[in-house]
Amino acid sequence: MTGEGLIVMAILVGVVVLFVSEKYPLDIVAMLGLGVLLVLGLVTIGEGFSGFSNTATMTVAAMFVLSAGLQKTGATATVGRLMVRFSRNHYTALVVIMVTVTVMSAFVNNTAAVAVFIPLVTVLANRRRIAASKLLIPLSYASQFGGVCTLIGTSTNLLVSAISEEAGYGAFSMFEFTRMGLVLFAAGVAFFLLFGRWLLPARPAPELSITYQLGEYITELRIRGGSPLVGKSVVESRLGEDHDITVLRVRNAGEDGWAPLRRTLQPDDVLLVRGSLPDLIRLRGTMGLRINADFELRDETLQSKDLRVVQALVAPGSRLVGHTLKETDFRNRYRALVLGMQRKGETINDKLSSVRLRLGDALLIQAPEAQIRDLRRGEDLIILNEIPGSVLRHKAPLAIGILVVVVGLAAFDVLPILVAALLGCVALVMTRILQPEDAYRAINWQVIFLLAGVLPLGVAMHNSGAAGWLAEQTVALVGDSGPVAILAAFYLLTAIMTETMSNAAAAVLLAPIAISTAEQIGVDPRPFLMAITFAASTGFSTPVGYQTNTMIYNPGGYKYSDFLRAGVPLNLIFWVLSVIFIPRLWAF
Repeated sequence: MTGEGLIVMAILVGVVVLFVSEKYPLDIVAMLGLGVLLVLGLVTIGEGFSGFSNTATMTVAAMFVLSAGLQKTGATATVGRLMVRFSRNHYTALVVIMVTVTVMSAFVNNTAAVAVFIPLVTVLANRRRIAASKLLIPLSYASQFGGVCTLIGTSTNLLVSAISEEAGYGAFSMFEFTRMGLVLFAAGVAFFLLFGRWLLPARPAPELSITYQLGEYITELRIRGGSPLVGKSVVESRLGEDHDITVLRVRNAGEDGWAPLRRTLQPDDVLLVRGSLPDLIRLRGTMGLRINADFELRDETLQSKDLRVVQALVAPGSRLVGHTLKETDFRNRYRALVLGMQRKGETINDKLSSVRLRLGDALLIQAPEAQIRDLRRGEDLIILNEIPGSVLRHKAPLAIGILVVVVGLAAFDVLPILVAALLGCVALVMTRILQPEDAYRAINWQVIFLLAGVLPLGVAMHNSGAAGWLAEQTVALVGDSGPVAILAAFYLLTAIMTETMSNAAAAVLLAPIAISTAEQIGVDPRPFLMAITFAASTGFSTPVGYQTNTMIYNPGGYKYSDFLRAGVPLNLIFWVLSVIFIPRLWAF
């Protein structure tokens, strides 16, 4: 290997380590890798920024907008309501959910589809008295089944297709994945029908105050006569700014209100507050307050006739991602209070205002009923146990029609998929289904910058000879066993990398190696590329292997082991089926 190849390998290892560590956002790591490549001259300026103009990157951006059009008109929610109606018991619910979500995710961004269906499935589970944990993992996995059925199902399919085309082996057609995708879909549904009852947990949802461990953070304080708070409003008291205490309710003479910030506090007023125990003890001594020793927190304590407590997830594309509650001025912007937070099953209760939010974080929110409705109609949060609303339901057929035309134009080779998708986005804006700002906001820019950053690394691997060297090692290791063994190795390696880092990054890094390997042994690289694509788009074994797994982690009350128990066997089944069927559908 050349000196340049060694440097590229070192950069590759560093990027992968940072991806796995999750210390920095994936897009920042990708941009860092790109910057190093440019500074060291390992790619030209044109090659370095080719990721932004790559057809796959642009098509992924357009598909985000098309998905937003369906979501805003309520087209996806309408399908979900029909799903709830026809799901009568556990087995019918399982089949209806998986079939519906698979079909939808074949044409709509799967994170957007799951965002719509999570609250619908939790409502269905409550109505049919089924544990939500029995249905949400199948929901997430089904969205991945759908993603491998069409070219536009996931960004990974588009990326590998673009890499294949640039290498001179042609792009993939719209429905080239469908036959293999249907085989995997049938296997996945059968797997859950036969083994789902035993592999998936049945965890009844405890009270929210228990789930979020609020007992030691929320209590009642009574104002004594000589308290310096007497005669001040909640705002003037500066309890939040100076003492990190949040006043949730004020009760006086049998009347209470939701954090009435301007009302003057009086002796014997009772404050329902949220804060850490050391802060509460310190406040009691300095502010003339008495802690109610008999106070027992229950869910109904946090609610009243005008006040509700709900769970919400940070949605894909939310403006909250990457920001803290304090930075977003959450309380004033949304007129709601965050009482607790969970991330990947772990409860976060201390210093909530300084935690940077991520996709799938679960927030326990207290707000008036009217504001809950506004939050449900917004795009930043997914309100659980609530049927999603829609803004332009009468335009749903038009939005569906635009997507059908886009798919048809690309499927019959009338227009390239990128051109058809861009025209579809323009049509959504011109028909006023989306405003221009809605279209820009719909694009998940973290994904776009991730793709644009890792694609040049694949170019550098090819140009420097690093991809060729890795291909030689692959052939030396399993080449004597034939191309099927190499295909099995690529699938397994991709599946493992996908569970620990971005699936798109795993595909982009392995695709050049697969092409070089095929060229060395004199076979068509398409079967290897298909193995990489299917493995990268089906990450079942961990809650971080795929974004949809992260999204359903908290609503299902899952543990890490739940994904291992259900996901590892399914990944192995898909591996065996892919090794058997891919060579038959795409000959070497």
